[in-house]
Amino acid sequence: MKTNRLVHLALAGTMVFGLAACGGGTGSTNGSASPNGAAGDASKDKDKQGAVTITFQNIYPDPTAPNNKVMKKIVADYMAAHPNIKIELDSLNTDQQKMKLKTQAASKEVPDITIVNPSAQMKPFVDAGLLAPLNDMLDQNGLKDTFQKGILDYYTFNNNVYALPDGNNIGVVYYNKELFSQAGVEVPKTFEDMVEAAKKLKAKGIIPMAIPEKDTWTGSFLFMNMVLRTNNGPNFLKDVQDKKKTFEDPAFVEAVSKLQDLVQAGAFQEGATSFDLTAGENLFKTGKAAMYYMGTWATGSIDDSSVKGKIGAFKFPTVGGKGNPDQFMLAPGSGFAISANSKHLKETKDFLNYFMVSFPKVSFELHNAVGVAQKVEGDLKAAGYSDLAMQVMDLFKNVQGGDLAFDNTMNPGTAQVHLTSIQNLFVQKKDPKDVAKEHQAAFETNNK
Repeated sequence: MKTNRLVHLALAGTMVFGLAACGGGTGSTNGSASPNGAAGDASKDKDKQGAVTITFQNIYPDPTAPNNKVMKKIVADYMAAHPNIKIELDSLNTDQQKMKLKTQAASKEVPDITIVNPSAQMKPFVDAGLLAPLNDMLDQNGLKDTFQKGILDYYTFNNNVYALPDGNNIGVVYYNKELFSQAGVEVPKTFEDMVEAAKKLKAKGIIPMAIPEKDTWTGSFLFMNMVLRTNNGPNFLKDVQDKKKTFEDPAFVEAVSKLQDLVQAGAFQEGATSFDLTAGENLFKTGKAAMYYMGTWATGSIDDSSVKGKIGAFKFPTVGGKGNPDQFMLAPGSGFAISANSKHLKETKDFLNYFMVSFPKVSFELHNAVGVAQKVEGDLKAAGYSDLAMQVMDLFKNVQGGDLAFDNTMNPGTAQVHLTSIQNLFVQKKDPKDVAKEHQAAFETNNK
């Protein structure tokens, strides 16, 4: 590739951009901090003449993760250029942030900048008038043109954009080549191969697949890829919403059964539901687990770990001979939104504009450009990007559509029942038909 070549991390031209869950949060620490790690002290700022404090809630809590480093560099650069502005970071993992924002929204005390997920998850906040439209900000400094085509649609309501995404990703299976070799395992071509591989890896004393299921969206993200296969294509949840199907459809029941096949094969670490995103991902990043199903936002973090150079990625395979491996769980990232009630609306918009204009450039410089929702300029190979990063980018080239995450498609009430129901499958075996009935009852209750 030539230097300064425009690298589009977009999916195939005809695909529909969707969400994953989730977000790129990679840890469970929290609390407000300055970009240099010192505790923020808003009271001191109030004593300074003309000082403004902007609270920046985010899901980048892991100080070792590339996304955290990108955020802190941009914030530090901005504060150096604007000494009257204090950016106070409130860094939480995904589930913590969701719960905190829910509480803040109930009291109409949303922080200046917060995190929302696209489509169904952010709509209640928009409907409640809690978020500020960002159209005017997008017109500054050519910001709108930096985003990949179509990506902003999932953060738009009534022609107003209410959040700006940090990423655009797909769900893949990362695997440790050395551990596969030790167990005599090859890259699975079918789901049935994956189950057998899990058994062989476990017999060698290797954790077959790490999953951070304390953060409930992770199990859902994996499970819904199975539904995408057993349904022989996308739009299962849309068909349920349109009353063309129910959760008791054979495709859903089969997917529950297949997930339990993995659990019963010992595919996941013991106590999977007690591992948050940082702990679960670290099992893979320290070479203790052979596979890790996650959105491609994890590429930079994996490349910044002790297993760098040992990792490959593959498409989620067919299940029972069904499905197209070139259809993926689609995951544009969580979006940065501004409180409609911010006391410093102008300053907050100015900062977020700077942050997003800088985001692709700094992400490229810090080797975190894979999966960015904006266009990235630069020669990735010449910049020292890994073989894994280049492989992941190749997967993007053949995407033929896919599905949104469950909690970005269904209303919050149904989504919460789903997340809890799937998490329970990692603890106890249940009749798949009962799980399907549980989902259908929640859907009917929340859609009266």
